[in-house]
Amino acid sequence: MATQDLTADTFEQTITDNDIVFVDFWADWCGPCKQFAPTYKSVAEQNPDIVFGKVDTEAEQQLAAAAQISSIPMLMAFREGQLVFAQPGALPKQAFEQLVQQVKDLDMEQVRAQMAQEG
Repeated sequence: MATQDLTADTFEQTITDNDIVFVDFWADWCGPCKQFAPTYKSVAEQNPDIVFGKVDTEAEQQLAAAAQISSIPMLMAFREGQLVFAQPGALPKQAFEQLVQQVKDLDMEQVRAQMAQEG
């Protein structure tokens, strides 16, 4: 599956209805965002079992504010509804592919236990 545009109306449901969701927060005026877009799309096409969403921070300013986006591109990863990765900046393709594999390999029981301890 290619990438899909996420909006304030679809963001939360997409996160909760899918096992793994990556979200790329971007803007049309952002050079690094445009450089990262082909990498994001390519990795999305290699992983049809994962949802790869894109949020246009200009069109979805309230959503970007709610997600506390202060720098773009901002990449987030959610697993079973939990935010497990958030980092600004464009990743090289190999690093992004490794990140996707790491998110797939997460032991979510361990993640939830750690979040409960920190909570």
